[in-house]
Amino acid sequence: MKKQWIYLLVGTLLGTAPFTSAAMDEHKGHGLKTETEKEAHAGHAQKSHSGMEMDGETIMLGEQVVEEVEAMAHLKDVKAAMAKVGMDHTHHLMVEFYRVSDGEPMEQGLAAVKIIDPAGKESGALTLVGMDGHFGADLTLAEKGEYLFKIGTKLADGKKRQYEYKFSMK
Repeated sequence: MKKQWIYLLVGTLLGTAPFTSAAMDEHKGHGLKTETEKEAHAGHAQKSHSGMEMDGETIMLGEQVVEEVEAMAHLKDVKAAMAKVGMDHTHHLMVEFYRVSDGEPMEQGLAAVKIIDPAGKESGALTLVGMDGHFGADLTLAEKGEYLFKIGTKLADGKKRQYEYKFSMK
């Protein structure tokens, strides 16, 4: 069983390799472009957002604090970029974690997401891979309606936490 997980993980990583550099380019230079975006993020000025660029294609899902760790989640529309490399993923989920006490990023540990689709069907756990200061995964959100992202973590402090975010696909 352990070998199957390793093969699955390696296959997943190799399967996304052609997109990795494109994804990293997409995430570079987190520049807030409008005054509204700047004001909305004023409370997080000390945080880098680790290259999570806020442009017209990126949606902030929200921020939550669980047991002294803040999670900030974004969803980026990558459908066009993925189509260029022959993949059917539509969005990239990005989550950053910070210690509330000092604002320091928590970049080590494990994170995964389960997605409940508009029909109410829950997916299996999808590993969120650590990249450029955030945890992320490419997703295919094919149906219109409301999605629920249930993010479970076990970060470097060893505590398990769960965060939930909703997104409506129009």
